[in-house]
Amino acid sequence: MRQIPILIFLFLLILAFSIFSCRKHDEISTNSELKLSFSADSVVFDTVFSSLGSATRQLMIYNNNKERLNIGSIRLGNANNSPFRINVDGKPGTQIYDIEIPGNDSLYVFLRVTIDPADQQNPFVVEDDLVFETNGNSQQVKLVAWGQDAVYIVADQQIAGFPPFKVVADSLETTVWTAEKPYVVYGYALIDSYGTLQIEAGARVHFHDKSGLWSFSEGQLIVNGTAEAPVLFRGDRLESSDGFDYRNVPGQWDRIWLMEARAGADHQISHAIIRNGYIGIQAESFLKPTEAALRIDNTIIENHTGMGIFSRLYAIEAKNTVIANCGNYALALTGGGDYRFVHTTIANNWSLSVRNNPSLFFNNFLLDSSNNPVAIPFQFAMGNSLIYGSNSEEFHYEFVSSADTNYVFENCLIKTERRIADWPGFVNSIANENPLFKDYENFNYRPDTLSPVIGKGKPEFAQEVPFDLDGVSRTESPDLGAYQFVPANR
Repeated sequence: MRQIPILIFLFLLILAFSIFSCRKHDEISTNSELKLSFSADSVVFDTVFSSLGSATRQLMIYNNNKERLNIGSIRLGNANNSPFRINVDGKPGTQIYDIEIPGNDSLYVFLRVTIDPADQQNPFVVEDDLVFETNGNSQQVKLVAWGQDAVYIVADQQIAGFPPFKVVADSLETTVWTAEKPYVVYGYALIDSYGTLQIEAGARVHFHDKSGLWSFSEGQLIVNGTAEAPVLFRGDRLESSDGFDYRNVPGQWDRIWLMEARAGADHQISHAIIRNGYIGIQAESFLKPTEAALRIDNTIIENHTGMGIFSRLYAIEAKNTVIANCGNYALALTGGGDYRFVHTTIANNWSLSVRNNPSLFFNNFLLDSSNNPVAIPFQFAMGNSLIYGSNSEEFHYEFVSSADTNYVFENCLIKTERRIADWPGFVNSIANENPLFKDYENFNYRPDTLSPVIGKGKPEFAQEVPFDLDGVSRTESPDLGAYQFVPANR
């Protein structure tokens, strides 16, 4: 009989402990170290609308902690100005307060976006942040949708050590981009080995932040612009407000990256404008030495935070080309190679930050795994061209011995502290005279009336490129650079 009270006591003790445990479990934790998890770090509305459109996506919120949490608020970063709307536990709006989520549980957030793709005032890519505030912690999930009717290239693959990409021209495939709609690249558009991407005259290619165009080893890029309809490469932000114009803001996208070309398949860029990225063109032998060249003509590469053209052990021929306004080197030719530039204008009065490097740099070596230089043959020739900028020295090189190395500037204007008369690499060239561009601040690199480049060109070079970037004949009395002087009365 005495055992019964003991059993009752033990039962009540266990019951009380269970109730206490449940209450502790159900209490809302205020521990700031506890965070939420999400089914994705970004939600992409990748539907391309043909008319006023809307789409719905869902996001899972996970509380992977044992403790119950109270989400103080779930809100859109742009609040009522956002085209996105949210719904949590049946509560719609732009900001939802005090949502509880038990330990080791989850809940849905439904997201909706409404956009008129025919509205040309929309940006190509519409973004916002979904912000979660929990116990003083702020966590974000990126929201992305398309804002205009365009062809969207969205990265869907990634390999360790490389940027995210989408294959746009597969092996043994030729893909053609036309001028019918603009192309918007989100990530990298990849040309695979033995694939070819042809871009027709008038095409517009817009890159999102950190995005670019990438030709993998033995792929091929062909840009077929014309004087009347050049191909445009630039960022995807087009808006202008309060005097701030994104059309002139550098660093909005990454680069055009060309790995080694295969024999008989030169990369070709004709009549293009490449503007406002980090590097305009990066051409390099990556897996093996290139077996073909990059050929550029009638092209403007300008306003890049890094470099206009950066090469590593490559072959480049450029004619009627402008490389301007870069925060680092305008033209950096490294690791040896074979280069020829005719009627090229390099103009670099970069003013957005301190530029410590000259406009033109080249060397004839690569570094091995122990950082020792390995000499590689280097050939460089420039004719009827000009190199000018805001630095006192706009040309520098680094050479090591044991490699066949030659460079020559013929009929060129160069800003340099060297006494070029004493250097055999300078032939019939001019040092340190201001080329007197018409309007540098507005990207007009044509020579003005009193420019010293007028009539200083060698006719043999002009015969190779008989018309300047504006289609003006230069064969009679060629000027230096990509533009021929035109008197005001013509």
